[in-house]
Amino acid sequence: MSEYRKASGTGMGPAAQPRFRAGAARPGVHFGRGPGMGMPVQKAKDFKGTLMRLVEYLKPEKIRFLMVFLLAIMSTVFAIAGPKIMGKATTKLSEGILAKYIYYLQLITAIQRKMPPSIIEKLKNQPIPRIDFPYIGHILLLLIGLYIISALLSFLMSYIMADVSQKTVFKMRNDVKSKLDRLPLKYLDAHTHGEILSRVTNDMDNIATTLQQSLTQLITSLVTIAGILVMMLSISPLMTLIALFTLPVSAFITSMIAKNSQRFFTEQQKTLGMLNGHVEEMYTGHKIVKAFGHEEDSIEKFREINEKLFSVGWKAQFMSGIIFPALNFVSNIGYVVVCVVGGLLVAKKKIEIGDIQAFIQYMRQFTQPIIQTANIANIIQSTVASAERVFEVLDETEEIPEKDIAAVINLPRGEVKFEHVKFGYRDDVPLMEDMNIHVKPGQTVAIVGPTGAGKTTLVNLLMRFYEVNAGRITIDGVDIRDLKRGELRKMFGMVLQDTWLFNGTIRDNIAYGREGATEEEIIRAAKAAHADHFIRTLPEGYNTIINEEASNISQGQKQLLTIARAILADPPILILDEATSNVDTRTEVLIQKAMANLMKGRTSFVIAHRLSTIREADLILVMNHGRIIEQGNHKELLARGGFYADLYNSQFTGANLDNEAAS
Repeated sequence: MSEYRKASGTGMGPAAQPRFRAGAARPGVHFGRGPGMGMPVQKAKDFKGTLMRLVEYLKPEKIRFLMVFLLAIMSTVFAIAGPKIMGKATTKLSEGILAKYIYYLQLITAIQRKMPPSIIEKLKNQPIPRIDFPYIGHILLLLIGLYIISALLSFLMSYIMADVSQKTVFKMRNDVKSKLDRLPLKYLDAHTHGEILSRVTNDMDNIATTLQQSLTQLITSLVTIAGILVMMLSISPLMTLIALFTLPVSAFITSMIAKNSQRFFTEQQKTLGMLNGHVEEMYTGHKIVKAFGHEEDSIEKFREINEKLFSVGWKAQFMSGIIFPALNFVSNIGYVVVCVVGGLLVAKKKIEIGDIQAFIQYMRQFTQPIIQTANIANIIQSTVASAERVFEVLDETEEIPEKDIAAVINLPRGEVKFEHVKFGYRDDVPLMEDMNIHVKPGQTVAIVGPTGAGKTTLVNLLMRFYEVNAGRITIDGVDIRDLKRGELRKMFGMVLQDTWLFNGTIRDNIAYGREGATEEEIIRAAKAAHADHFIRTLPEGYNTIINEEASNISQGQKQLLTIARAILADPPILILDEATSNVDTRTEVLIQKAMANLMKGRTSFVIAHRLSTIREADLILVMNHGRIIEQGNHKELLARGGFYADLYNSQFTGANLDNEAAS
């Protein structure tokens, strides 16, 4: 394994930071595609700087991005031309109908007024006006052609932009993955898994969707606004002025409603986070709630939070829901005025009747891209905030670079020395002041002490998950900083208190200890770990699939598999972190036998809380507050009657722990 996380509860890690539970909504932050009207928008701290960095990622695709821009303009222009051309067909149709109406009106009037037969005969002999269907047919074919071309250009634009966005995000995701590989353990300790995953998945998806959809929508919306405005002005500046007058009215209504609804949305998100947190706590601690009879309290608290969420959610949705009816009312008033004014202009023969139809179509299309542009502006703000969170990872301080010419230990013996080591998780809070340890090859070293003493920290330094502030740590006389981290960690095998098995067969999980292990070697390792018997009792034997939670085998069986994995790895140095703390007595005996096989001929570091398990250790290091306060074997330390003796006796006689508390 290449990663060793500090055991929870040691108290020796970086200062605790406030964190959100997985699944809990952050107050005031809305995730999703396109915040609704009045919905709080996540904003970047440095919008301009982050946007420029995002543009840098797009630079390799600038030619295709320019193609997308041109295709978007052309597609939109072809679509915008449609209503104007359709107006020509409407005008021609109305002219034909009007000519027919006038012809028949003149003929009927002449007959009714009993005009001279010659005049009536002359009217009858005139050709009857016809609707110019060939002209209208050509217009319709032209429209179909324009819309087909517009659709094809739009398809091509989307196709290219999908490739551009995915390649950009692919590069960003690779950069983040490479960066995470180079970050020190303290970064992972200071951030929750959910937060890191959110940056690699949710934030990346947000950027990809915005690049693929929102940018092209923004371009087409802006071109549509400009194009429609030009077409409306070409039809009638007066009607355009009337149409534009509705915009500030609509904007005023929107801003007034959004201002009031935003506080309800903020409260809704906050309350939703509280509800998620409460549900998560209750289901995680379901047995404890049942055992202590707090079901009614839990239900009552849920009811209170749920009622509050209902109240603020109803208000938020109602306030945002009345925006569109209000805007429709303003738009409809505008349509009425435009129709009246347009009718008067047609009567005065200043515009054609088809122009009114085209204008109304443009007017209906005009508000949509404006609203869409405003919505996309919010989406872009949220996307830049996501990009900023990704760039924060890329800007984190990396591990100290490895030396170009690294030392190599060909046949490691397992001699470990800590020489005047100084270390602190924070510069202003030193933990280890002057640590000196000498572990001879093949020795078993037990590290004991109260919670927060620094036991796990010692292992973190040994594995170079953290760098020492001063002094040095050597293996076989070689400073571990002169070794490549990968080569250093290959010398260690680890069996932790929290077992880690992946979703796969038992064979694959054991083989994880060494690449290219044969079937015989895997079985031999399982036998040495006393795991072969239980494996063969399973229906599929070594081919049994361990599920994602590894819940289809017991805790003790998991631990035996991790020991088998470590035996297969055959490392010169072992780290055992309280490997028997979560199992029953019978399984503990098996695990201790397996660990005894594993530890033969190897340097072993055993972190222990149950002191009965380390009585046979060659050297016991007693730690407290980051210092080694006692060292020796079990008999020597008991004979001294010091801190170790108090710890040991307290586990069997319930001794007074005042000495421990005072220290």
